[in-house]
Amino acid sequence: MKKSFLILFLNLFSQILFAQNQGVLQADAEKGIISRQIYGHFAEHLGRCIYGGFYVGENNTKIPHTNGVRNDVVAALKKLKIPNLRWPGGCFADTYHWKDGIGPKDKRPAIVNTNWGGVTENNSFGTHDFLNMCQLLGAEPYLAGNVGSGTVQELTDWVQYVNFDGKGPMADLRRQNGQEKPWNVKYWGVGNEPWGCGGNMVPEYYTNLYRQYASYMTGFSNAKNMFRIAAGPSSGDYRFTEILMKNIPLNLMQGLALHHYSVIDWNKKGSSTDFTEQQYFATMQQALLMEELVTKHAAIMDKYDPEKKIALVVDEWGGWYDVEPDTNPGFLYQQNTMRDAMIAGVTLNIFNNHSDRVRMANLAQAINVLQAVILTDEEKMILTPTYHVMEMYNVHQDAHLLPLQIKTNDYKLGENKLPAISGSASRDANNLTHISLVNIDPQNSQKITINLAGKKYNSITGRILTSGKMQGHNTFQNPEKIKPQVFKGAKLKNNALEVQLPPTAVVLLELK
Repeated sequence: MKKSFLILFLNLFSQILFAQNQGVLQADAEKGIISRQIYGHFAEHLGRCIYGGFYVGENNTKIPHTNGVRNDVVAALKKLKIPNLRWPGGCFADTYHWKDGIGPKDKRPAIVNTNWGGVTENNSFGTHDFLNMCQLLGAEPYLAGNVGSGTVQELTDWVQYVNFDGKGPMADLRRQNGQEKPWNVKYWGVGNEPWGCGGNMVPEYYTNLYRQYASYMTGFSNAKNMFRIAAGPSSGDYRFTEILMKNIPLNLMQGLALHHYSVIDWNKKGSSTDFTEQQYFATMQQALLMEELVTKHAAIMDKYDPEKKIALVVDEWGGWYDVEPDTNPGFLYQQNTMRDAMIAGVTLNIFNNHSDRVRMANLAQAINVLQAVILTDEEKMILTPTYHVMEMYNVHQDAHLLPLQIKTNDYKLGENKLPAISGSASRDANNLTHISLVNIDPQNSQKITINLAGKKYNSITGRILTSGKMQGHNTFQNPEKIKPQVFKGAKLKNNALEVQLPPTAVVLLELK
């Protein structure tokens, strides 16, 4: 009798505990647009991201391709609706001289990729290859210019080469190389990580360099809204943001970059697949830190740019672990698990909810490097859990942000705790409302009730990405082990939404 009473009490206590999750959706209070550029990607000359990832060469007979670019990769990324792609780096950008990658491929000089593995780079994938690939993908190119080892003239020439439609030395060279019309590239990064691999500069020095470079980048473009992005801080370096915002005229800068990786310990990152719950928790702490970083950097930007003309561009983010066993440590090849799906879900919710300032971002990186959405092995290709989260979330692209307030239970591990549930919401051009929810708790399901204010809904459908364990991942032997499924754990009741979220799950709901 006592045992039965105890079980009944624990069940009731559990229901009361989980019932604490509550939310309110202001369905009639649109708060601006979630820029599709938030869902951008990154392709660096690093490991097998370009060669063997995107590009297999024009003479490859085993893998179907278009001018050397894999057709299966193009199809997968088009389904993802990637809005922009950053290239050629990363650290590689500040050792890259763009003229090495144009003209006849058999005459291009080779260089050594000193940043990533010390391998020889033959420059067979260059400006034309990248920009034409972006046209295949339907994505905006984002070119990262060389400030660390380049010159103002070199970057100015690159702008003229890709953007100038008149008669001039670089435009004529482009035509000589087979491209009559310019590509009209809008997004330009002025260097990369100047505080580190981009030159180990102090912010005052980089600020002056930026002003010089940005001043000479105009005048050659039909892309009237050239978007110049200053290489900003790493994680919580708020002084770097302060110096740049204080000393760069607003008319010279359209974006300020921020980099943050969800790393447990830079000296001991841990395995991408064989990790403990303690390591998982620490990774989630770093992922959720993005909320604080975005808030504080945005507050500094608001001091100097109260009209929010300058975008916060988080052009490197994601998980970073030890490389897979028996792979080149300089190639940064790692597997991708449900832990990475959690990173992607909570981070994109943060970006969506701060879309008044965060208007562009780039997951690092697209293929075979860090938190990749695609992994390849010769002719084989698999989609990772992160890919599926970004595909589910693409309904938010260019949609109207809807305020979603969530009061959540904690995910507890020992004496430490994190908010268990994360969410964001939007309304698209077809008047459909979408709510994305993440439960990072790997042990407990979470029931949440969301009151729907300002609009009456009649139907709901959903999709879910989850797995039996947080280490779950897809392999080349089992490529579809984890993929989105129909979700039936949500119901409408008295214009409230009741959702039962399984452990470590990402859910996307559509309301009509």
